[in-house]
Amino acid sequence: MTITHLITHSGGFHADELLSSVILTRLFPLATLLRTRDDAWITPAQDRIIYDVGRDYDPEAQIYDHHQRPNPLREDEQPYSSFGLIWKHYGREYLRSMSVPETDIEDLHSRIDRSFVVPIDLLDNGALEPSVAGPLAGMTLPALLETLKPVFDDRGPGADDKAFMEALPVARAFVEAAVRTKAAKRRAEVLVADAIEQAGSSPVLELPMGMPFRSAVEKAGADHMLFVIHPRDGDWALTTIRKGGGTFESRADLPEAWAGLSDKALEDACGVTGAKFCHNARFIAVAATRNGIVEMAQLAVSEAVTD
Repeated sequence: MTITHLITHSGGFHADELLSSVILTRLFPLATLLRTRDDAWITPAQDRIIYDVGRDYDPEAQIYDHHQRPNPLREDEQPYSSFGLIWKHYGREYLRSMSVPETDIEDLHSRIDRSFVVPIDLLDNGALEPSVAGPLAGMTLPALLETLKPVFDDRGPGADDKAFMEALPVARAFVEAAVRTKAAKRRAEVLVADAIEQAGSSPVLELPMGMPFRSAVEKAGADHMLFVIHPRDGDWALTTIRKGGGTFESRADLPEAWAGLSDKALEDACGVTGAKFCHNARFIAVAATRNGIVEMAQLAVSEAVTD
């Protein structure tokens, strides 16, 4: 069976069918993307995938709409949009097309579904109020993608279709970035877990490079760890560990006497040769050498434990 057409609705567009198109055009690059409401085209056939139009959800017939009643729901009763349905059925193959290791496919598919796809589904169905984002409501991905639609008085021939096709590579960049970021985070978790094991009871975690580490630290139950050190562009960095994903508060801050200092002023304040910089917010410091950053880390631990 060869897919020759990818069919979605004409007119104005939303994030769900745009992001669905990102998935499908990668998997079926030779297929024609057609935006239409013509009954002849939105009738299921073996050579086409129909999504966000057609008033039916039938994977065997390759039609993935969510506007009908009853509408398709997840196991937890949350509603699907077309993006959620396309991700459910084609997301794993999409990950394979991006060279995600087979051993990571299921985990990554689930992670992206929870963090990236579900919010799109909920917003599209009105099951999540944009106002929950507060002042950032206009900065959510669906809101940003919809700014790429033609303005109200741009009604030239093909304006919607032209805008849709111009928005497609923008949406693609976000989806691919989400996959790359989640895949990298999973790779980092393996490296961090190994580093935690090597660190033992030390409150300082040494990593071979800068990488996401907080979730792996939490997953390992390494509550004793306070700081992380790693090489960075020719020097070494010392960073704090945030208490959780929803806060900037650290388990322990760097010494207050270091705040905002650099070079000789910082060397004088901490007594470490090669100390180069400490952020005013005391969440990162830099030294020229590993020995220097280890010494700064030991000082930071000593002060944190004393406090």
